[in-house]
Amino acid sequence: MVASAPVDPTARADLRRIAVIPGDGIGPEVIAVAVRVLETVTQISGRRLEFETFDWSADRYLRDGTTLPADAPARLAREFDAILFGALGDPRVPDNRHAADILLGLRFRLDLYVNLRPCQLLDARLTPLRERGEQDLRFVIVRENTEGPYVGLGGVFRPAMPEELGLEVDISTARGVERILRFGFEYARRHGLNRLCMTDKSNAMPHAHGLWQRVFQRLRSEYSDIEARHLYVDTLAAELIRDPRQFQVIVAPNLLGDILSDLGAQLVGGLGLAPSANLHPGRIGLYEPVHGSAPPLAGRNIANPMGAVLSSALMIEDFGWQPEARAIRAVVQAAIRAGQTTPDLGGSSGTRQVGDWLCNELLRQGLPED
Repeated sequence: MVASAPVDPTARADLRRIAVIPGDGIGPEVIAVAVRVLETVTQISGRRLEFETFDWSADRYLRDGTTLPADAPARLAREFDAILFGALGDPRVPDNRHAADILLGLRFRLDLYVNLRPCQLLDARLTPLRERGEQDLRFVIVRENTEGPYVGLGGVFRPAMPEELGLEVDISTARGVERILRFGFEYARRHGLNRLCMTDKSNAMPHAHGLWQRVFQRLRSEYSDIEARHLYVDTLAAELIRDPRQFQVIVAPNLLGDILSDLGAQLVGGLGLAPSANLHPGRIGLYEPVHGSAPPLAGRNIANPMGAVLSSALMIEDFGWQPEARAIRAVVQAAIRAGQTTPDLGGSSGTRQVGDWLCNELLRQGLPED
């Protein structure tokens, strides 16, 4: 019997395994850049990442009917530390069956109840708001990710008839509301923030969102160090335009958070720059840009990879790799300021060329000092 070599516990602690799901449209192109950037930053730091790619996509679905294999969530949770996700959606699948099964399937079956959407302005030229700078737009939206109308309860009755009825049911549970609000408060504390705003539409939805009000009022007393307030969602949307600087952490129900997070993305430069994380603290997370699959842009080397790259920074930050995450954000900001971007941000570079620039700049700059 041959004795095995001793395992270096430090080296093992630095290894993370990433499941990569590139998906459809521009997904494979932007995820390829994100993976290259991750490989470059770990080359600098000496940490280790292992990637395994899963071909769950419209191509696969049309070829053999595969959407999300039954054992996939359990396997991903057991064997991987995170999921790096591209985008799903293809006109060849009109009902987007594969997209719903895969993305929503992972969110629900892994119970990823937090959708985290940071909104940070990296260059004042990118915001449509007049006379607003980088310090004015730094907030995060904490969106509930597994309840609300997205649970799929409802139906259509008497379809294609004059009396057709469409029904969607909004589900809010005390457990679901409490855990997302508590996450928001804890996030604020962990990041040294002292302002949290909860939003709902309880004046028009007194049952589901009345529950949000009651849980919020109970929890805010536990977090007296956080300045907590409530705004109806229409007021909040208006205030984000009028004075975004007042916001640090916003907690919202699923549907409202979905809308507000896209508004926030537009305020800081558009969906091409928007990262996101789908989380359940202590479990595997799913990290994805939110721009969608954009089929008309696929294969043309013009897709903006920054949202995917920034999502990868969120991922490694959750590993505790803060210097590497800061380095990635710094080179993204440097690329924007230097005009090394795709056409949607005013540059003339292609997707792959932006990736080249980011990797070269990472090698030049190295990691920031603590």
